[in-house]
Amino acid sequence: MSEETGSRAEQRARTRRTLLDQSRRLFTEHGYGGVGLAEIVAAAGVTKGALYHHFDGKPALFRAVLEQVQREVGAAVAEAAEARTDPWEQLTTGCRAFLTASTAPDVRRIMLVDGPAVLGWNQWRALDESSSARHLEESLAALSEAGILRPQPVAPLARLLSGAMNEAALWLAGSGDGQDLEDVWSALSRLLESQRRSESQRRSESQRRD
Repeated sequence: MSEETGSRAEQRARTRRTLLDQSRRLFTEHGYGGVGLAEIVAAAGVTKGALYHHFDGKPALFRAVLEQVQREVGAAVAEAAEARTDPWEQLTTGCRAFLTASTAPDVRRIMLVDGPAVLGWNQWRALDESSSARHLEESLAALSEAGILRPQPVAPLARLLSGAMNEAALWLAGSGDGQDLEDVWSALSRLLESQRRSESQRRSESQRRD
């Protein structure tokens, strides 16, 4: 690659990052419907032609921003869970990390409020499946295989818990009371615990196998 070609590639990458950064800020502050392309290119300091070079239009730009947000949330959940060694603690720590991350204004507005409305439920769910929801299902599957989870199909349980946490995150973001996170976590902890086999049940199962 020539120096000139490399320079152009770096400039395109910088332009794309700037468009994503400024769009994310504007979508967070005003919502998808409250932001026009003229505002975005003005904030980014580029032309509309430059924007269309990277994105087909406002919906495609929003999708790219949403994907960025969901990747960050998924990474935060995975990092928190992987810091634990006990499988059950990995699940609970990851769930709490998701709730905490989702209270951020940009995550709430872009991922939880505007995301389903702009992309449609099916597309939004597909993106969610590839990020934090995937980590949740993998964690539940591991617990089921280890006999820690009560016997049941994992896929529907993962979706029920994911939906509950998304709704809780929306409520938390608008509550304005710091105690609410602890209250939500207390309720979610009880819900999770109800799906867990007790130590005596696990011992009894092990003895029957032996």
